Amino acid sequence: MKIAIFAFDGVTMFHLAVPQMVFDEVTRQGLADWETVLFADRAGSVRTAEGYTIGAVRGAGATIDADLVVVPSWVLDGREPRPAFRRALLAAHARGATIAGLCLGAIAVADLGLLDGRSAVTHWHAVDDLARKHEAVVVQADVLYLDHGDVITSAGTASGLDACLHVVRTRLGAEAANKVARSLVVAPHREGGQAQFIERPVPQNEGDDPIARTTAWALRNLGDDLGVDQLAAAAHLSRRTFVRAFRAATGSTPAAWVRARRLDEARRLLESTDLPVEQISSLCGFGNAVTLRQNFADNFGSTPSSYRKRFATVT
Repeated sequence: MKIAIFAFDGVTMFHLAVPQMVFDEVTRQGLADWETVLFADRAGSVRTAEGYTIGAVRGAGATIDADLVVVPSWVLDGREPRPAFRRALLAAHARGATIAGLCLGAIAVADLGLLDGRSAVTHWHAVDDLARKHEAVVVQADVLYLDHGDVITSAGTASGLDACLHVVRTRLGAEAANKVARSLVVAPHREGGQAQFIERPVPQNEGDDPIARTTAWALRNLGDDLGVDQLAAAAHLSRRTFVRAFRAATGSTPAAWVRARRLDEARRLLESTDLPVEQISSLCGFGNAVTLRQNFADNFGSTPSSYRKRFATVT
């Protein structure tokens, strides 16, 4: 797969590096042959916000055969995309490439008209500006990223990591996304309105942190009763104190976090084992196959059986 990443004068090194770091890791891990290239309105060089000059940047023609075109951020003054950029991205989209606007890059994607009548997310600083500028776009401020299949947008800065790992997840499966996430030492993913696709979030250093200890314990006991009272007891905190501390640490409620982790484990087992769905339901704490199927459909728009056919690594 070829990924073309837009570079421009004033882009930060972090925004430019995130998609390269995630997608290049796919190749480094031997998971697939993915190639990333940088392109600009015209070939040459760009100067980053930190003052570095990046040379050998390709022109807009680099998008001609790209499978994914990433706009990792956007200029702070919010100017309209230049004609070369507009033509390149619209042509790429028309022939079937996915367009991803990460952070402020969602604004540029909206300027192309690709988000009209759709939901989108961007950095929280720019949520109101995006909503005012594009009334046809349904701006959601409370999600980390949104994927419409052909167009992806993500919230501010680090949410681009979530979105890029989501791309790995949907293209190569949970095992691949897990390997990339662990290699990059990605922290436990934050909850949002869109399901995240890192297979088993990496617990923070447990140490003396009761929330880290409890989440690590919960991951080892997903088949047990993991209600708020049980989790609070494991953390040796009162229910009220635990819920407050848990939300501060994870950005999620305990119930939502547990449900997401159980779905993560269900996906892993569907991919890597031939266990029947009924047994997977029990091991992951869903109780029965009907509950698992309902949660799977609600979160992934798929049945466990269809998911297994697509991503199974066992024969």
